[in-house]
Amino acid sequence: MSRESWQPSHPITLLIPKARGGRAQCAMYLLLALCATALYLTGEPLVPTARSITSHFVALQIGVLLKGTCYLAEEIFHLQSRHHGSFRRALSACFPLRWHALMLLICGSAYVALLDGDGQPLILHLSLTSLCQLLILALGLHKPSAVEISEMSERSKQNVAHGLAWSYYIGYLKIVLPRVKKSMEEFSRANPNVLAYRETWKLHILVPLSCDVYDDLEKADSNIKYLTDLTETTLTRAGTKKRVYKHSLYTIRDEDKKLWHCAVEYATPLQSLYAMSQDECAAFSREDRLEQAKLFYRTLEEILKSSKECVGTYRLIAYEESGEAESHFLSREILWHLQQQHREEYTMYEGNQPHNPNTTLSSTELNLQISQSDLPQPLRSDGF
Repeated sequence: MSRESWQPSHPITLLIPKARGGRAQCAMYLLLALCATALYLTGEPLVPTARSITSHFVALQIGVLLKGTCYLAEEIFHLQSRHHGSFRRALSACFPLRWHALMLLICGSAYVALLDGDGQPLILHLSLTSLCQLLILALGLHKPSAVEISEMSERSKQNVAHGLAWSYYIGYLKIVLPRVKKSMEEFSRANPNVLAYRETWKLHILVPLSCDVYDDLEKADSNIKYLTDLTETTLTRAGTKKRVYKHSLYTIRDEDKKLWHCAVEYATPLQSLYAMSQDECAAFSREDRLEQAKLFYRTLEEILKSSKECVGTYRLIAYEESGEAESHFLSREILWHLQQQHREEYTMYEGNQPHNPNTTLSSTELNLQISQSDLPQPLRSDGF
């Protein structure tokens, strides 16, 4: 297989799910319109129809009230530890009072007003409604689906992956990425023939969705060889004096025996996800691990894209290993990204600003400039 024909195992757009949109809400409005139309076409009298609708609304609100009562029976034993000793806070946590109390009052009043003499007392209607709602609670039919739980967790950013991605960025990437270019420049001055392509002067972060992280990249792929370490960054952090941050430079050999050089490392939080899936106490399945790994990548990508300090200093390499054993799978994945960067004429501008040839650009903003003149012109403006 040649370098030209090699492609990643899966396009990244197929591996990483995008954030959910508003299609579910649109479907809800569509179904609401269809139900209203069907109800209108039945030609039923207005008063019985209104009575049925209000009775259903009352049943729903009573269900919310009963569920809150059941939760409150537990929360009163945790007033100090969970609600700062405030019964009012516990009450507010169990009952969304502002909206549901108003709905219960309106629907209850309308139901009583529309109730005809059907031979059954109001207390019987309320008892039957409460019985049905309590059966629903007892059977667990009120619980949200897996999709609802996933969407709520993503919107509230309470997944394990969100915490790991932010911790990785705040505690590590935000510190080291702004210094990567300088380290590369210092190494290039001392070794001018090694880092030939400025487009690859980035930290390449491996994100295996299986969370299978190798401590030694040379053992993961024999085409990857450790070369040296870049200049260390020493800082005092969280009580540790002279904490050292550094990156390793590797040589990647392609199938034509050509050598490529880049700084590459795994996203270390993936080790935590893998360890959680191996520990019974975490109750973390392999499916959960895969979902969280994808969400970790997407969250980290969003964080880094919004970080001005990290623009042009990183390359995320997410991949899913194929079922077949390939001894050089990892080196091919890295090489594909290196070759893509080398072939790109322009780097991405922050905010997708249009290219202006007359503007003075630094080497981090533009990798190749095209002359507008017929006379020979230097392709690069950074002196390399």
